[in-house]
Amino acid sequence: MKSDRLLSILLLLQTRGRVPARELADRLEVSVRTIYRDIEALSASGVPVYAERGRHGGIELLAGFRTDVTGLTADESRALFILAAQGAHAALGLDAALGSALRKVMAALPAPHRPAAEVTSRRILVDATRWRSGPQQAVDLGVLQDAVFADRRLRLRYRHSGRPEPRTYTVDPYGLVAKAGVWYLAADRRGRPQLFRADRVRSARILDDPVRRRPGIELADAWEVLRRQVEDRPGGIEVTVRVRRARLDQFRRMAAGELTALPDEDGTGEWATARLTYPVLRAVRQLLAFSDQVEILGPPEARAELLAAARSVTAVYQRDADPELTAGGQDGPKYRQEDVG
Repeated sequence: MKSDRLLSILLLLQTRGRVPARELADRLEVSVRTIYRDIEALSASGVPVYAERGRHGGIELLAGFRTDVTGLTADESRALFILAAQGAHAALGLDAALGSALRKVMAALPAPHRPAAEVTSRRILVDATRWRSGPQQAVDLGVLQDAVFADRRLRLRYRHSGRPEPRTYTVDPYGLVAKAGVWYLAADRRGRPQLFRADRVRSARILDDPVRRRPGIELADAWEVLRRQVEDRPGGIEVTVRVRRARLDQFRRMAAGELTALPDEDGTGEWATARLTYPVLRAVRQLLAFSDQVEILGPPEARAELLAAARSVTAVYQRDADPELTAGGQDGPKYRQEDVG
């Protein structure tokens, strides 16, 4: 463990330059005292490393010192060749660079580890896109990527979901995130984190102004906040349903984002019970897609909402058979066709 830690310190210093002892300790999950002992061990072995005290001090290597030692273990070698989301590299224009990098890593690996790494690249494939995700709109990440790496502000024309006209924003980007095959820009707008889907960006222009990120906030921090905003939605309406066991797998896939209590897959009987939470009452119309395979047990207003939606759909399709039948009619309230669903 100590030899791995010494090598990690060496590679970090070689990559980062001067690094505070506290940061090294946090990264390697040891005490600052242990870091200083490791620095003494490196120095005793001939590595030109030294520490500077003071507010802007830290630990660094003598200028110009480099090492070609990779120190990769067998598991580390395998890990490098299990690369998720091959499409992500293509979207960033890095497909060729990825292939070249892997060839160089293979050449640098210790000879005993090369066969395992090569087999891993042929036997393990990670595809981050969803099944049957349908055709995807082409996304041009060029300007967004340039702004992220140049640390410049962005002027976006962005179309929100459900709104036909785009809006204009000036944002301070933290970086790009690929989640389940979809690219997002994580940025601050007026000092607050906001998420922008890359395929809804109608135009983007890099500004001359330097980016104005909140102090101490990195991409991972901003993404965590934004992810929680999406996933930890405020409590809405809790709905109890029963599901035919023959459709449980489909139900769990399609309603995964709303499930708060999983149905008992190993139970007996034709039906299983589950609980879901929706942000607004109208959202229970999602369950109409399951036809008679799912029944809302409560609350009563959720049953009434789904009944109204079913009547509205029935009215739309009966109109051709009976021209005098208007949407809703005596069978229920009026709804526009685009409101169904």
